[in-house]
Amino acid sequence: MKILLLSRNTGAIQPFLTGSNRAKGPLDGYRIAYIDDAQQSFAGAEFVEAERAALEELAGHIVPVTARGTVAHRFDQILADVDAVYVASGSTFALLEALRESGNAAVLVERVRAGLPYIGASAGSIIAGPDVTPASLMDDPADGPALTDYSGLALIDQTVIPHADGLLPPYPPELIQKTLDTYRGAYALTPLNDDQALLMDNGRLSVIRSEP
Repeated sequence: MKILLLSRNTGAIQPFLTGSNRAKGPLDGYRIAYIDDAQQSFAGAEFVEAERAALEELAGHIVPVTARGTVAHRFDQILADVDAVYVASGSTFALLEALRESGNAAVLVERVRAGLPYIGASAGSIIAGPDVTPASLMDDPADGPALTDYSGLALIDQTVIPHADGLLPPYPPELIQKTLDTYRGAYALTPLNDDQALLMDNGRLSVIRSEP
């Protein structure tokens, strides 16, 4: 599997997809599915617009897709026709519920395990792990009322804690520290600053730089 989990900044995406550390520029010819379920309740928010704009500037072609309301067969067709999938930031629990309720969590996992590169950002990074419970202090579990458990996609064996540098106002240092203190005894956690990313390549996990 080829997996890149971002906290916020997108600088690691190009070398991840191309295998090259050349200067950042458009990924000509690349088609990237943009899964936006985590952002559905934040329409028009500044962070949503900024995230989408950053990816559009970088990628050759963005294919917007909302898992909720898209039947599994159609979702699978979309993923079959792209070069990578990007799972956007927002509400972790709304995102997990949307993927589960639509049946598209299993489709996504199958495609990634078959070789489709997976890029997550914040919530999209958290759900790649085995359990999203450690996000409960950063996001509201009530955003996913239909969830009966908080098992993630289990693409990796760690749960990412994004924004660990505490620089974003919604996630101050004391909240990050409380999250780590509360959950690190029971869960394998990987804190990521906004200029870092967690890379899985050939089964190996490493924390790398991801500049704006």
